[in-house]
Amino acid sequence: MPTQTKRVRSRKKIEDDSLLAQEFERHRTLRIVAVISILAIATLILVGLFAPGLEYSLAPPPAVAVDAQTFLNELEPLVSSKITRNNQIAVIENGENFYEAELDAMRQARHSINIEAYIFHMGKVTDQVLDVLTDRARAGVHVNVVIDSLGSLSTRKRYFKPLKDAGGHVEWYHRLRLHNWFIVNNRTHREITIVDGSTAFVGGAGYADWWRFGTKGESRWRDTMVRVQGDAVRGLQGAFVENWLEASGEILDGANYFPELKPDPGSATALVVSSTPSSGGSTRSRVLFQALIAAARKSIYITTPYFLPDRSMRAELVRAKKRGVTVKVIVPGKHGDHAMTRSSGRNTYGDLLKAGADIYEYESSMIHAKITIIDGVWSVVGSTNLDNRSFGINDEINLAVFNSQVAMRLTQDFEDDACHSRRVLLADWEKRSPFERVLEWVGWVLERQQ
Repeated sequence: MPTQTKRVRSRKKIEDDSLLAQEFERHRTLRIVAVISILAIATLILVGLFAPGLEYSLAPPPAVAVDAQTFLNELEPLVSSKITRNNQIAVIENGENFYEAELDAMRQARHSINIEAYIFHMGKVTDQVLDVLTDRARAGVHVNVVIDSLGSLSTRKRYFKPLKDAGGHVEWYHRLRLHNWFIVNNRTHREITIVDGSTAFVGGAGYADWWRFGTKGESRWRDTMVRVQGDAVRGLQGAFVENWLEASGEILDGANYFPELKPDPGSATALVVSSTPSSGGSTRSRVLFQALIAAARKSIYITTPYFLPDRSMRAELVRAKKRGVTVKVIVPGKHGDHAMTRSSGRNTYGDLLKAGADIYEYESSMIHAKITIIDGVWSVVGSTNLDNRSFGINDEINLAVFNSQVAMRLTQDFEDDACHSRRVLLADWEKRSPFERVLEWVGWVLERQQ
């Protein structure tokens, strides 16, 4: 009987295949549509992988110093942002410090807590965060959390049940659905926490144990967040509202989210640069970095976990070096969490090293800080990496701060990180093994998606 059943199934399969073949032979239009569909999908994939990015350059290059009011007036419209003054900016280094600051602010919330995160992974850190959020939601505080559905793929919906039961709201950004599969590659990479519309935290760190405790024998990651109080918080809140709308269909407004802020004695001038790719691929974050680097006259210090500068960015950094600017870059070393991205990034060192730039690979742990310091007066802290995804695919958020004290503090951190790094020498880079070069080539193939 089993053999006879198999024969019957086999005959049925042959008949089905034959019927399908007959339909294709009979319907010429069906064949044409099928071929066109396959070619269209293949073209989309190839364009995504290999299409060149935009060329960026400033014409003419900035003619004024970055600390001049004229430069500030030019930068404001270039990045479609608003100059805010009287901000207090506190630099908070590493998870043991910035998580405590964020949790303390949340515990004091009376009106609203908004969190947007690319990374929100289940663990001891997020257990603490959810306990506080749930407590505040029970007390009547409006709690809204939007999480990227790809970046936090391992986090299950049921994890948020206590928060939802207490009245909190959780949404997932760009879940894969039939109606949005064309934009599913666009992720929110923003990491923002805003409390009562008056205190915000922004930087490169999401919520996961590796920023606080480390994982699998690795030390906790090196990262930096900044606490913002003052007028710039409104811009950060506006960025959150934008993606909350996309995820939930709801516009947040009213005094719970946009209170009347009291005059703040802070002295920092800042611009919130909220970045989303345009249909042509341009982004405000890319314009911000290009403009600041092109205007630098003394120094450019960059710390980034994923260093894949495109051709325009590399050329701008080389031009800066040629006009006498000190250029220093810190990237991850052996503890980097993405081997392919690190290999691809190492492939781009050549032009910079030959121009005389200093590149350091951080040795103590994974370094995830995303900081750029220009001429000791401008600082950029946020979610943007110096790579193609941040500059042309993801939603990003950056705080550009015009304040020498903030820049000085971040420069001190940079110098300390450099002391825990290995400087890459041109002679060593040129002696890379054939295996390393093969990995770099493989990374180059997928560079547009990294």
